[in-house]
Amino acid sequence: MGSADITDIVVIGAGLAAVSAIETLREEGYDGPLILVGREPELPYERPQLSKDFLSGAKEFKVSHDEAWYAEKDVTVLAGTTATALDLNEGTVALDSGKKLAFGRLLLATGADPKTPPIPGIENAMTLRTVEDARRLKEKVRSGTRVVLVGGGWIGLEVAASVTALGGTAVVLEAAAQPLLTVLGPTLAEHVADLHRRHGVEIHTETSVEAIEPGSVRTSAGEIPADVVLVAVGAAPATALAADAGLEVGDGIVVDERLRTSDPRVFAAGDVALANHTVLGPLRVEHWDNAIKQGRLAARTMLGKDGAYDWQPYFFTDQFEFSMEYVGHSAPEDEVVLRGDTDGDEFIAYWQRGRTVTAGMNVGIWDVNDKLRELVGTDADPDQLTESP
Repeated sequence: MGSADITDIVVIGAGLAAVSAIETLREEGYDGPLILVGREPELPYERPQLSKDFLSGAKEFKVSHDEAWYAEKDVTVLAGTTATALDLNEGTVALDSGKKLAFGRLLLATGADPKTPPIPGIENAMTLRTVEDARRLKEKVRSGTRVVLVGGGWIGLEVAASVTALGGTAVVLEAAAQPLLTVLGPTLAEHVADLHRRHGVEIHTETSVEAIEPGSVRTSAGEIPADVVLVAVGAAPATALAADAGLEVGDGIVVDERLRTSDPRVFAAGDVALANHTVLGPLRVEHWDNAIKQGRLAARTMLGKDGAYDWQPYFFTDQFEFSMEYVGHSAPEDEVVLRGDTDGDEFIAYWQRGRTVTAGMNVGIWDVNDKLRELVGTDADPDQLTESP
């Protein structure tokens, strides 16, 4: 190992949480040394484009900031570099280059990695996490290409819509009775499934995968022809660096409401953080909005400023003509109240546990999400929820 390169704040991970933290650190007046370490050769970028606009061909890939921005902000970017070990006694991070970085404060924004279940032939399948994954998938899809998606969650369905836009045929294999059943409940899950079927997407529910073979997927429902197989069954937080260093981990790196780990010099944000929400308790969220806000909060906490993890989870999706925003944190057993035109994809949905609104979703109706956010956590009569928000 080479001699330690001295710095004050080191950020490990180059996703949206990391970028948001760096932006905030400079905005809040921190002018000390700042190093960003990212595994990918690309500059940091937003991941939603990978399954949506970039994959579908609607837009070109873009990074969050260009090299000039990082130079202007005096940020050292170590792209294509992997942090291999964290030594809390030394206060250093070892890199695959052989160097060590010393830190006064460290932000772990290592994100999450796609789950790869122990299916025979899994090596014949792709996953989608990086822009290189998206480029490879995009190159494989031509008119008539059959892309079989193992998993009917948000990523699987977004990819199905993008594959269709490219002229391919999307086939979704879902183990549950409906895609998104635990998130949306049976009524809205069926609504989204019907939308996909109308656009030519094949959906096989209550179907398990037995093996992935060249040219096909063997399932409990029989053999499914496949030119390309993409596994999209969720992501696991990248906690190895933290765990090996002795930090507390669970389903993510355990942090408090200010994103502090069990070591006072180390913080975590974004997909990897199992954070103590001030209302909802321990919560790990893998969405764009949360990465931005947690990046900001981590930066403020590192600088000794106020703030806490108190906002409601938020995410959005675009699938064919179905565009929506969702705020809150519902459970499968919550009741769903609908208002508006579901057939025309212009409606609002609310989830309730007893009288308490746990989540709200606006579909094709805009500029109302802030009002939905205000309702989440409050009590309301179902009749009130069918009125205009």
